[in-house]
Amino acid sequence: MDIGASLKAVRKLKGLSQRELAKRAGVTNSTISMIEKNSVSPSVSSLKKVLSGIPMSLVEFFSIGESASSEQKIVYRADELLDIGTGPLEFKVIGRDYPNRAMSVMSETYPPGADTGEEMLKHVGEEAAMVITGKFELTVGDEIFILEAGDSYYFNSELPHRFRNPFDEPCHLVSATTPANF
Repeated sequence: MDIGASLKAVRKLKGLSQRELAKRAGVTNSTISMIEKNSVSPSVSSLKKVLSGIPMSLVEFFSIGESASSEQKIVYRADELLDIGTGPLEFKVIGRDYPNRAMSVMSETYPPGADTGEEMLKHVGEEAAMVITGKFELTVGDEIFILEAGDSYYFNSELPHRFRNPFDEPCHLVSATTPANF
């Protein structure tokens, strides 16, 4: 997906200038411009912040142009999962087509050196996950935790948080957040 072109199309569809979107999202005009020109690849937290100015969720953004089915899906095959990750991060949404989802469930993969960005994430709701393979660093507020396969977390998502893999092997986890804001 061309993130820059998609952002520009959505921004124009909503009748927003780069300046207005930047103001609403709390970022600079140049940030919007650089993303739209694909001069930078925004982190998940940065893209989420920009989309909050529209407002639009990451799932809505990455689902642009896909046809909706009237049939209620129950099973989602591996190749049907929507990847909303940016850069090297892989965030595959489970159940994206489920109407009025109350939670977001994702399969997340963090390659070595990957993180969600320098800016801490913060959103309404709760968040939980279990590490399936590898290990990663979780920062919540001022605390830093190292989680390994079999470990899990659960916290209030209104607390500033960040995910990072400073290790030599990929980390895979399955997570859930409420409300369904991804």
